[in-house]
Amino acid sequence: MFKLSTIIFFLVFYHFKLAAQDYGSLKGTVTDNEGKALSGVTVRLEPDGHSTETNAQGNFIFTKIFIGNYNMTVSMVGKAGYQANIKITTVANNLLIKLSDEEHKLNEVAVSENRAAPDHLLKLERSAMPVTVISRRTIELMGSRRLDEVLKEQTGMAIINNIGGGARSVGVQMQGFSSEYVMILIDGQPMVGRNSGNFDLSRISVSNIERIEIIKGASSCLFGSEALGGAVNIVTRYGALQSQASIAAQYGSLNIADLTLEGETPFASHRGSANLSANYYRTDGFNTNPKYIQRGTTAPPYDNYALQGRLRYRLTPGSTLGFSGRYGLRKSFMSKDFGLGIISGDSQDEQDLNLSATFDHHFHFGLRSMSRYYYTHFRSDQSVDWQQTNSTITKDIFVQNLHRFEQQFAYGVNNDLKFTGGLGGSIETMNDVSLTNPGSVNNGFAFLQGDWQLNKAIGLVAGLRYDLTNAYGSKLNPSLGLQYKIVPALTFKAGAGTGFKAPDFKSRYLVFYNPAANYLVIGNEVLRQTLNQLDKQGQISEIRTFLLNQLDQNLQAERSTSLNISLEWRPKDNIKVEAGIFHHSLHHQINSIQVATGSGNRNIFTYQNLPKAINKGIDLSFVINPLKNLELSAGYQYLSAKDLSILDSIKAGHYPFNQNIHDPATGNSYAPKPADYWGIENRSRHMANFKAFYNYRPWDAGFNIRINYRGKYPFGDRNGNQFIDRYDTFVNGFLMLNAAFEKNLMKKHLSIRLTVDNILNYTDPLVPGQPGRIVLAGLTYRLYKD
Repeated sequence: MFKLSTIIFFLVFYHFKLAAQDYGSLKGTVTDNEGKALSGVTVRLEPDGHSTETNAQGNFIFTKIFIGNYNMTVSMVGKAGYQANIKITTVANNLLIKLSDEEHKLNEVAVSENRAAPDHLLKLERSAMPVTVISRRTIELMGSRRLDEVLKEQTGMAIINNIGGGARSVGVQMQGFSSEYVMILIDGQPMVGRNSGNFDLSRISVSNIERIEIIKGASSCLFGSEALGGAVNIVTRYGALQSQASIAAQYGSLNIADLTLEGETPFASHRGSANLSANYYRTDGFNTNPKYIQRGTTAPPYDNYALQGRLRYRLTPGSTLGFSGRYGLRKSFMSKDFGLGIISGDSQDEQDLNLSATFDHHFHFGLRSMSRYYYTHFRSDQSVDWQQTNSTITKDIFVQNLHRFEQQFAYGVNNDLKFTGGLGGSIETMNDVSLTNPGSVNNGFAFLQGDWQLNKAIGLVAGLRYDLTNAYGSKLNPSLGLQYKIVPALTFKAGAGTGFKAPDFKSRYLVFYNPAANYLVIGNEVLRQTLNQLDKQGQISEIRTFLLNQLDQNLQAERSTSLNISLEWRPKDNIKVEAGIFHHSLHHQINSIQVATGSGNRNIFTYQNLPKAINKGIDLSFVINPLKNLELSAGYQYLSAKDLSILDSIKAGHYPFNQNIHDPATGNSYAPKPADYWGIENRSRHMANFKAFYNYRPWDAGFNIRINYRGKYPFGDRNGNQFIDRYDTFVNGFLMLNAAFEKNLMKKHLSIRLTVDNILNYTDPLVPGQPGRIVLAGLTYRLYKD
């Protein structure tokens, strides 16, 4: 035992002694073109994220950092950035850097924000599908508080609500794909816990977000199932600039209170960094349908608590260890009075825990390795009661756990050819009182992505991912992207990829009864046995045997093929225009269908695969800086989303799509034609946005105004012919006008903010999740060394 302890002590001592010999330092001065010292300039060294700022004399210094090659970025608001490759040795370098005045250029995402996040090696901005990056500063200027508030102002994205049977969820729709097809990730790791397929975006506070990466189109080649329609990756803060802390508070309409505490610090001579953030958010909820609900809300009141942190430490010149964690808790109770002496109480408590660990290592021969382990736990306790009788209508306890391990590799053959690959697996379990013998889902995967810059004009990105699940076999998903610079100002981009989505636990095992609407949903895997059991109990009046034989235990994975083509035009440094088309072909889309009728005229549903659906359209956007401190941007999307099986059935005259269409205004009826089919529910054909951000530097103040338009979209089938036509129920097109003002005081230590959302006070009973006008006032105090 003594010998073992001695050996361990010697190895540890030798390791630190050896590491101590590898330390170096760097110092320098930053001035303008006239030689005047610049203070507050940010100097950053990659790959480990060393950061500092210049003092009043324009000087900066890094001490006790590992020797080796670094990429240095020097940046300051109002000045053109500076980048260089430098070598740190045991002899301190003394640099002189001059920054020129910034021209009227677009506020592009900073170089440091475009690199791969520290928790994975994939550079998402180089993926085959289109990528949008929203920076932390943009989120702050918008005054947004929750993730859904940020995403709903992006081109081609809409926020959708699913509030029924006690379930609450605020999901995102992207290029026609509903929320269950869009994967939500934090630091490259998938989030779990969905209500009726939607991941509730309002669970996520934006307080500790560094940036948001949005990938539009099939992304299963990168992330596997659930990313069939795209992905939203949230990158939390990392790489502390200096020891600092902040407190932010907002209060306003609906008794909304938003309180955030943050702290971060580098340690061990910037070889390590720690970030910690805590957020409390509450709201009284709101009622968009007072005619029907006399007392109560359509969107629930809730209290939300979130705690998250990240720790990174560079063990050796080539090795970095990282840990991150997040805990969230939401408690909600919603009472509804329907005016007939019937009062329901709807309660839901949600909690989720996410833990991850990473080990990043650079080998001497150019290979980079990253090992990642991730664990997430989600629990939802939900119930609906009749308050006057204290009886339970429904109760659901839902628990989901995910263990995931992944090993990634990155290797650059040269500056023009680079590869990223990996392999791993996950184990997912789910428990729910409404699920019958769900078991677990085990998944193994491997992927490879190549990035080849053929010449100055042409770049290719190709990817391939293989997934193997215990229930749905194997799937291979390729992707290919091309960038061709036709002329220096005009770039052609094209991307194609495939995706898949395995049926989830609920579509396979769910047995759920909604007493308010008198319907029963049965999962595909337990369909026959459940119907037989109900039949023996005398609760079945009709079974559609043909459908039962066709659908029982026959649910297939959904597949999609995506194509995106665009042109990007930059006639000047301060102008960018982009126009593109997209086409997503979805096979075996899962949809509900009535398979039986129970006693008391109860409808009984299960799930089926639809042959083919198409989402296609165009995206247009432009950004311009007409003045030095003014940025204008706008975007537009046209979308056509249709189920081709409905079109085929109308053409062939198959039931139920051969039923006459009724015009309620005239009372006339006529046989349906393919042109009468409007499209899939909840999809707007037209969406547009406009944003103006202005910074008035003499006051150190900023103002922005944002306009979002969503065209009319179908809400439901009113005339009972089983498809959407122009006589059905639609939500009318509407305009959302938002504005925010921010003023910095005390050398940017104190900021005050006024935010007004939905200035025009738009509400609609058919949009239960959209509140009226919201006015919030807030302040932020930052504690740091000048």
